Amino acid sequence: MAASNRTTPHPSTFILLGIPGLEAAHGWISIPFCSAYILSLLGNCLLLAVIKTEPRLHEPMYLFLSMLALADLIISSTALPKILSIFWFKDGAIRMDACLLQMYLLHSLTATESGFILAMAFDRYIAICKPLRHSAILTHRTVAKIGLGLVLRGAVLLAPHPFLLKRLPYCGTNVISHTYCEFMALVKLACADTTVTRAYSLAIAFLTGGIDFILIVLSYILILRTVFKLPSKEAHLPALSTCGSHLCVILVSYTLAFISFLTHRFGSSMAPQLPIIVANIYLLVPPMTNPIIYGVRTKKIRESIFRVFSIRGFPDLS
Repeated sequence: MAASNRTTPHPSTFILLGIPGLEAAHGWISIPFCSAYILSLLGNCLLLAVIKTEPRLHEPMYLFLSMLALADLIISSTALPKILSIFWFKDGAIRMDACLLQMYLLHSLTATESGFILAMAFDRYIAICKPLRHSAILTHRTVAKIGLGLVLRGAVLLAPHPFLLKRLPYCGTNVISHTYCEFMALVKLACADTTVTRAYSLAIAFLTGGIDFILIVLSYILILRTVFKLPSKEAHLPALSTCGSHLCVILVSYTLAFISFLTHRFGSSMAPQLPIIVANIYLLVPPMTNPIIYGVRTKKIRESIFRVFSIRGFPDLS
């Protein structure tokens, strides 16, 4: 579909371009996108099924992991079908309300995922620093309350975003140079002062991902302090190995999140394709890699998957 300009300040439809400048390669680019989506669907569905059917996985860490997997599924399914339709059929048209809904779901669920990763860090802190009280502190009821609270946090804090964007006039163009409806991509189309809108978005990013990351770092400082106080050096590695998968997820998620955040807000001097490519990597990679990381590195999950498929004799990588 050819991109078109609009003069109305409130267009009913936006046009997603995909990756500007790489339109000729969209067919090839769709291959890793489609592969990542399929792997994300298969991996997270398998993870959810295994955690649900295996009673020994009904522990706080795995319950938080199932919440993360469900959020990953929704994020992938919110964005990838439309992205693939752009790549395959040049169908970039999206209704304004659908665009705002997509933006809201992606940003609120990303904030919620950050909270789930923090909750998993809290679980590791309790398990290592207060092991005798772990089951008393993190009961199933408490885990459910934490999960619900994190969902509500993301839903409430990001709720103003669609309304802030909808009230802005878009009198220049309705063409979005992106593969999906991203907050900053829409803000850049507005022909009005967006200082308040940008400031609110920045504040919410700090109140969710920023504070979550600080608390995660603090949790691991306390964990390391406890581990290195253990009298036996042989006990250090087993204690830390229980955090290995979680640390890999943190590294993947937050590294990509920070790079995407910085390129979108401060990457005006970069090639226009770069922020879009980084944003798509951030959208694609964590939902695909999270189940792989936990499936490969976590002994209980790996054994449960092997049991489902009647596989035996694989080495322990924990």
